Amino acid sequence: MQYTRFGNTGLRVSRFGLGCMRFPEDEKDAIEMVRYAIDHGVNYVDTAYSYENSEAITGKALKDGYRERTVLATKSPVWLVEKHADFEKYLDEELRRLKTDRIDVYLLHNLSHTHWEQVKRFDGLSFLDKMVEKGKILFKAFSIHNTLPAFMQIVDACDWDMAQIQLNILDEKQQAGIGGLKYGAAKGLAMVVMEPLRGGNLLNAVPKEVRDLLARHPEKRSLVEWCFRWLYDKPEVSVILSGTRTLEQLKDNLRIFDRARPGVMSGDDQRLIAAIRAAFEAQHSIGCTGCGYCMPCPSGVRIPEVFRLYNSHQLMKPGSIDTVFYKKSIVPINAGADQCIACGECAGRCPQSLDIPQLLKLAHAGLTEE
Repeated sequence: MQYTRFGNTGLRVSRFGLGCMRFPEDEKDAIEMVRYAIDHGVNYVDTAYSYENSEAITGKALKDGYRERTVLATKSPVWLVEKHADFEKYLDEELRRLKTDRIDVYLLHNLSHTHWEQVKRFDGLSFLDKMVEKGKILFKAFSIHNTLPAFMQIVDACDWDMAQIQLNILDEKQQAGIGGLKYGAAKGLAMVVMEPLRGGNLLNAVPKEVRDLLARHPEKRSLVEWCFRWLYDKPEVSVILSGTRTLEQLKDNLRIFDRARPGVMSGDDQRLIAAIRAAFEAQHSIGCTGCGYCMPCPSGVRIPEVFRLYNSHQLMKPGSIDTVFYKKSIVPINAGADQCIACGECAGRCPQSLDIPQLLKLAHAGLTEE
């Protein structure tokens, strides 16, 4: 495992961080996976209040001496805060779940425009300072799915220690993007990358053009490896989070990160990534990461699943099995996009700022076309 400095905090962290959003269903498997990662050099573990059962399971996994070997990060559910005291109330609940007396890196979670206004209204920044004084948290941080100008404004509003952004080969100019990565790093922040594979959806239906590009390139690597390699090539990146679902995926990630040093990408490698990006963009897919923040839908629409099926169909048509599954298994249980009443609740919660009601219309038309 390769390690690097974590901004100006003085911490040394593994370039690979274990994301705990997408644990295996079996709790024993999840605990085994967390401990396997730590036993093999991973020392950065990321969870959140809103990840179902994740903090409780992570807390169990970090017993028996594993907590002392870990830089632990979790996130405040700022959208639930109704008064200043709520910030600490939720932090204390997280400390109990995680069975620890401190959080090493504490993030204000997903600072969209609405959530940032919530932080300012209830003075969330002074809360962070108070918790540092009390020793309940060590370092102040935030995660964000927002524009580059919004990211820069938030960076400049506080003496943050870390910022967590979405970045991958398809999002170079989306959200904070490369510009945000460089801006935050120049300010001395540790920069943590999430969604390096867009929640795994980047791999679900790889265009034939991409497979051909990989086959022709002199260096033979999987698309997963190229995605991670493109990220850890950048010296501004401190940690790349990967939320593995299985031990096999984790082992493959550990192999990929065995020599995760900056500056490994040649000019030919960079041109390969540019060509891969162009091939994906030509498919006109919906940029959903499957995070589930849009759920539950008041009308029962399975939004991430509808978008996943549509994107897969776009890459695989004609003759896509996705249309059959949608029409035979999703629509009959009233979980299809045809149930959308355009209330807009989902769009307000979407980290990608997608116009979900409009995209659901698009997806339904595409998945029911003859």
